[in-house]
Amino acid sequence: MSLFASPAMTPGPSKASTSNDVTSRTIPAGSVPPIAAKTADPFAQAALNMPVALRRRLARLATSSLLVAGDIASYLIAYFVLLSVLPSGSEGTMVERTFTIAAFAAIVLYASAGLYPGYRLHDHEHLRRRTIAAVKVAVLTAFGAIILPEGERLLLAVIGFLALGLIVQPFVHWLARGLCWKLGVWGERAAVIGGCNLTPALVAHFENHWQYGIRPEASDTLAASPDGGPSIAVIASDTGALAPDLAAMRRKFAEVILLSDTPSFKVSGLRPADVGGEIGIRLTNDRSSANSDLVRRILDLAIAIPASIVVAPFIAFAAAAIYAIDPGPVFFRHTREGRSGKPVHVLKLRTMYQDAEQRLEALFQDDPNMRAEWLSHFKLKDDPRILPVIGHMLRASSIDELPQLANIIAGQMAIVGPRPFPEYHLLAMDGEFRNKRRSVTPGLTGLWQISERSNADIELQQQLDEFYIDNRSLWLDCQILLGTIPAVFKRRGAY
Repeated sequence: MSLFASPAMTPGPSKASTSNDVTSRTIPAGSVPPIAAKTADPFAQAALNMPVALRRRLARLATSSLLVAGDIASYLIAYFVLLSVLPSGSEGTMVERTFTIAAFAAIVLYASAGLYPGYRLHDHEHLRRRTIAAVKVAVLTAFGAIILPEGERLLLAVIGFLALGLIVQPFVHWLARGLCWKLGVWGERAAVIGGCNLTPALVAHFENHWQYGIRPEASDTLAASPDGGPSIAVIASDTGALAPDLAAMRRKFAEVILLSDTPSFKVSGLRPADVGGEIGIRLTNDRSSANSDLVRRILDLAIAIPASIVVAPFIAFAAAAIYAIDPGPVFFRHTREGRSGKPVHVLKLRTMYQDAEQRLEALFQDDPNMRAEWLSHFKLKDDPRILPVIGHMLRASSIDELPQLANIIAGQMAIVGPRPFPEYHLLAMDGEFRNKRRSVTPGLTGLWQISERSNADIELQQQLDEFYIDNRSLWLDCQILLGTIPAVFKRRGAY
């Protein structure tokens, strides 16, 4: 089974998988620093005669040290942010010492959770493990607050300190990971062994997703030796034919990863299972429980209600600009398919001329290439229907979607989920996938919105949505929500 999936997630998730066809498509990672190319390993020359195992340990140690330094820096930032509200004198000294102990305890728990260096863990799994570690420290602090006099003030300070650390850490970790990559110490070399058609695609995939910690090297033989070479073997082939060679490969490589799509099964729907010591797989549908749906609903309201108040002036300003350019209704309601197939009247700011449909038909008659682009993406980069200036600005910034906060408050949509598509868009997808989409509530933002946005064609949209539905969790939702902010500011693929 594949151990890798799309970026958002960057970034192992609860379901170790990729989209349906990881070898046919590479998805640019959106959760890592834009470093154009990896520089040569500065330790390579000095380590020519060093044993492979020692070199691997030193690289991991260097990477882990930089990541630990990043987390220490995050807690220092949190401390300086809180400095103005902290008490002075002996009480302030007590708080500072408590902060130091709390930060040290959290970092120890991060290390025990495998976050240093954290190779092959997706971003939402990093978030989950970090949050659990911070909660454990907060619980220990709560016990201390019960014993110490005036411990309540100390407890609130530590909780604020840990919470700020969690907010800052993803950004600092992003920088530290990029620095490790630039220094040439991030990731572990892996021999990619597969067929002629699989190997190049897999190498390209891992190079684009370098944050997984796989540094791929194409290999066409199972007899590849790790002496002075890769410490990991990534095999994409018929595992049945490889059975006699696997024992020998386990002796030659520190780790062997099998990428094998079980015939007739979607890789994103599989999980490993130990059945009496035998290797097995199990198919799960991960239907959301009533409790998780309730938690999601509470979080949706907690975000949507205050957000509606904050963005109301922006919506009013945009509405005035729309009316000034093309007088008429400033809001656009369109019927989309929601959960269980129920219709949802999605509310948006109007970004097109009122005669948009006539303009589109005229364009298709004059330019067949534009029709082909529309059939592939159901969007046009140079769309004559869009209002000048304000229309492009609203779509690029996604401000036109903000009125859908009303749909979320009404319970018709969620903050995170597959985007509700119009009927003509859904008709381009197979019936089985449409049924799967109906099993969850459509969302304001989703996985392909933070990775590809409008650059994703129908096939890629379906792959990303399927991966989200099969691996849906509160942690993945949180990671997508956090990834929405930089995706909006980057404007990549938005038109």
